[in-house]
Amino acid sequence: MSIYIASINSGSNGNCYYIGNDQDAVLVDVGISCRVVERRMKRLELHMANVRAIFISHEHSDHIKGVEVLSRKYALPVYITTPTLLYSGLKLTNTLTQSFKAYEPVILHTLSITAFPKFHDASDPHSFIVESNGTKIGVLTDIGSNCEHVISNFKQCHAAFLETNYDERMLEEGGYPYYLKRRIRSGKGHLSNDQALELFTKHRPEFMSHVLLSHLSKHNNCPKLTLDLFTKHAGTTTVVVASRDEESAVYRIQGNDLAVKRQQILKRATVTNQMTLF
Repeated sequence: MSIYIASINSGSNGNCYYIGNDQDAVLVDVGISCRVVERRMKRLELHMANVRAIFISHEHSDHIKGVEVLSRKYALPVYITTPTLLYSGLKLTNTLTQSFKAYEPVILHTLSITAFPKFHDASDPHSFIVESNGTKIGVLTDIGSNCEHVISNFKQCHAAFLETNYDERMLEEGGYPYYLKRRIRSGKGHLSNDQALELFTKHRPEFMSHVLLSHLSKHNNCPKLTLDLFTKHAGTTTVVVASRDEESAVYRIQGNDLAVKRQQILKRATVTNQMTLF
């Protein structure tokens, strides 16, 4: 069973990511308005009727701005940790509020969603792996550093939304005040292009078909710069920059099928090489 993924929006002005199969889907974060989510999903021919829940990574406004309205309108459960809910100020319907814990999968019909902790300057930040029939999609944004949780989960992904927030030189030479520059680079802020590239080049599994570069800074990064940087090292992985101004295309991820095909090709190549020895 294929998984379909799309960035509904990605950036400090609002984040929202769609992951689903033919039957079920989830949204990770809703940092844009309900109306914008509806309009962009309609353009992509993605259906709210398939969405089973919203998962919240942390309480910053660019991840929760539209949660209350969207949840109420469609009676969608919101999975959020207790500290995140406390610090978010969200007023959610009690019957629709669900908690989650790291590494305890939440099963929603044909999807399994597993949260894992990360470094970020929030009360209880998490990232997520969404799985369907063995195919795994990672949502790895708002990450201060490449900790072991991030590395071990990234290694499992058939596709991933990966934060590339800032270019080191642009941040250093830009107009942000010193305290904000320090916060971004603190180890509990955001991943730079170089940090994300290190994760990608050292730990990308050979079966990763797509990486969507996400949460780019408007002032401290450049989409073309980031795309060019990653494309040089991408191999067979498709590299896409997720926009802060519009939705991405919908990408079909065929994780298990692709892995099996590659294994078959490798086996045939091995047999052929062995036969040439005789």
